[in-house]
Parts: sequence; C-alpha cells; structure tokens
Amino acid sequence: MSLLKNVALPVFCLAASLVPASAQTPLPDAVAALGEKTELTLHAEGAQVYECKAAADGKLAWAFREPIATLLLDGKTVGRHYTGPNWEHMDSSAVVGKAVGNAPGATANDIPWLKLEVTSGRGTGVLNGVTTVQRINTTGGKLEGACDKASSYRNVPYSADYVFLRKG
Repeated sequence: MSLLKNVALPVFCLAASLVPASAQTPLPDAVAALGEKTELTLHAEGAQVYECKAAADGKLAWAFREPIATLLLDGKTVGRHYTGPNWEHMDSSAVVGKAVGNAPGATANDIPWLKLEVTSGRGTGVLNGVTTVQRINTTGGKLEGACDKASSYRNVPYSADYVFLRKG
C-alpha cells in the first residue's frame, strides 16, 4: 500500500501540471478582457516602492510610489516596468496604462490583480497595438502599516505575470 501512496502523489502532481492553461480557473470578472486576444505574456520580478507620507488624518503611513521590475520571457530579460505605469520591451515598443479594474491577490501579502487600459504607446515592435494589460499571478509587493520618518522609502519584492492583449 505504501508503494501505491509513493507513486500516486507524484503521478497526480505531474498530471495536474499538464492541464492546459485554458482549463484553469477563469480570471475574475474585474480583470477579464473578453473578446481580446493575448499578444504576449511576460513575467516580472522587481519591487513595489513605497514612500512614508502623511495620510488624510495627518498620521504617517506608507503610500505606493512606483513599480520597478524586470520583464522576463523564458528566463531572459526582454524589458522593464516602471512608473507610469509603463512597460517597455527591448524592441523599443512601449505602452502606458491606467487601472480600470482590480481583484485581490491570493494572500494578504500579494498586490491586487489589475486590468489596465492602454492610454498611449510608442514604437512598432511587439507592444504596438496592445489595448489592455492584465497583471495576474501576483506574489508579494504589499506593504501596510505606520512608518516613523516622512520621506523615507521601502522596497517590497514582488513578482507578477503581465498579459498584453489586443482587441479583435
């Protein structure tokens, strides 16, 4: 019986890893982009940068300032993600987005999943014509709580997948 247990779990895990992405749980409605076609999916590794500022009540609190991340494809650097928010590919194409939807991350420490509408772009490369960007599969990046020194900064590591979509 223990031989069966030792073999069954690895076989089950292998089978689960072979399920195509289309068979996985659909995206939350708030970040779904129905009728749009995926052009490119890039993995990001970086940090969410926070600044210590006075909140509306006058108390100091961490406020999101900007993302700083490397965009990866098959483990190789192909671009960067930075304030704007901007995504820039190594072929010099780039897009800027504005958040239009969000859904909670998997844990309390994960930044939300986002749907961003592209507000401008440049270049003729792979990001040319992209109309929507989704930030999904987030890990880390969230910082909450009080801070004790105004104008101090804190970087919180995060990772995410960015899906670049086009209408039609």
